[in-house]
Amino acid sequence: MKIRLGHSPDSDDAFMFWGLANGAVESDHEFEHILRDIQTLNEWAREGKLESSAVSVHAFAYVADKYALLRHGGSFGEDYGPMIVSEENISPEDLKETVIAVPGTLTSAFLQLNLWFEDQFGEGVKPKFEVVPFDEIIPAIQSKKYRAGLIIHEGQLTYEREGLVELANMGKWWKAKTGGLPLPLGVNVVRKDLGEEICVDVSRCMRESIEASLNNRDKALEYALQFARGMDVDTSDTFVGMYVNERTRDMGEDGVKAIRLLLSEGARIGLVPPVQVDVID
Repeated sequence: MKIRLGHSPDSDDAFMFWGLANGAVESDHEFEHILRDIQTLNEWAREGKLESSAVSVHAFAYVADKYALLRHGGSFGEDYGPMIVSEENISPEDLKETVIAVPGTLTSAFLQLNLWFEDQFGEGVKPKFEVVPFDEIIPAIQSKKYRAGLIIHEGQLTYEREGLVELANMGKWWKAKTGGLPLPLGVNVVRKDLGEEICVDVSRCMRESIEASLNNRDKALEYALQFARGMDVDTSDTFVGMYVNERTRDMGEDGVKAIRLLLSEGARIGLVPPVQVDVID
């Protein structure tokens, strides 16, 4: 059977899928890698288009009827994550009224921003925002189009050299708020209608691909550098290490707990529907 596997053309995703892309994983299934930006993958998942895909944790709430969560391939922030940045130190009261450039309304970062706003400013307070492609947010701040932006991906490592300052870090806030839970960002899912046997085998292949990449880090990193969007080797290595690690191999019970908590909090404030999280191992 052909399994169309959707993931984003980012260095961390490329790193974890190196094992599958280079024949290090044995399977009776044929895996076809479909590379698209995460916004497209989120929208496709709502249609049930691909057999397996990366999606934002936020978007998972809208596709849980069609897809089960894999324990493998998740991206979490361990005391780090999406950040609100600016060229200036904006006071909390000013930030409450500032239009923030965000990378998409189905991103996990956007869900976390809304929860952070309520935590900081009170029940019912929502951020003012406009959607900007994630890789255009820092230039948009530098050009004075926006005073502040919510950054993800490699921007978390490069914002200081771009002359920006951190106003808030969703990973640090979440860790303090939850007593140490990791911050859920992205997950991989498999379509339930494939049946339990195929879903479990896809899970195995995902786990073995990540293990192969972690065990052959130099080769997998060399492959991932094709997708590094201009990052140098050291920055790419740091970025990959942030989001492909032992928790990516298996998110653990605290990872599952963190996802369920984030989505239940999102449902509480009306940003996502109530959802049951089914996990395939």
